[in-house]
Amino acid sequence: MKKAIGLLLLAGLVSLPAAAKEYKVQKTEDIQKTLAFADPSGSREIMVDNIFGSITVEGYSGKDIMLTIRKTIKARSQAILELAQREVKLDITTEGRSIDLYVDGPFRDQDEDGRQNWRNPGYQVHYDFDIKVPQRIDISLKTVTEGDIVVNGVEGDFDVRNVNGKVTMTEMTGSGRAHTVNGAVKVVFRRNPNENCSFKTVNGDLDVYFTDNLSADFQLKTFHGDMLSDFPVKYLPLKSAPQGERKSGKYVYKGNRFVGVQTGRGGPEMTMDTLNGDILIHKR
Repeated sequence: MKKAIGLLLLAGLVSLPAAAKEYKVQKTEDIQKTLAFADPSGSREIMVDNIFGSITVEGYSGKDIMLTIRKTIKARSQAILELAQREVKLDITTEGRSIDLYVDGPFRDQDEDGRQNWRNPGYQVHYDFDIKVPQRIDISLKTVTEGDIVVNGVEGDFDVRNVNGKVTMTEMTGSGRAHTVNGAVKVVFRRNPNENCSFKTVNGDLDVYFTDNLSADFQLKTFHGDMLSDFPVKYLPLKSAPQGERKSGKYVYKGNRFVGVQTGRGGPEMTMDTLNGDILIHKR
């Protein structure tokens, strides 16, 4: 039975309505590639930077990157579809011990102040990635909308970020961060991390599974949800005192609302932060 760390009001998840778009033409293309590392020795890394679409990564016993992509173009007319084919490209860079997959297009453009200045020209280009990678590899995965990120069986550090979609990672052995905005985050460790980790969303639950004999320090925060643990915990003192600010002759203090708890003897810091959702620390 889970032990309640703190009780807060559980609210429904906030959903963001999608803008309706009418696309009259569509083209789908399947792409398959095998990518070899220029330098296969030592630690390796794969980076995927997507915009529309999902990313699925599976660790396997081979040494190369096995890439399968479903590319889908949706457009308001055939002429606009042909424009999308010219403007949106997948750049693949292989250098040393890293492979970089980067979806490029006008949506990457910024003005002089660094703000996005792209306006929808009447098309969307989706890249749904299905990738097999060597088990021992560091991963950096990003997508924005209309797709989840799923990772299984990777023995390396991770930097995984989504915006409108879930993050699900299973049989992991490394350390890193798994963040999204609108969606749940679930991470299952086959071996407990030995470095700091961060798990974060705004609208969704955080479910993280650890093995026995967990020793870690947790920083936990949720505004509308429960915080529960399968492991016995003890409370930690505040990391820092609330910062005071003088207003109208009075000091106003603002805390960061994190709850610090420790399992076992303590160890690497696990930060778990959500706004509308539960925080659940599971024992496998």
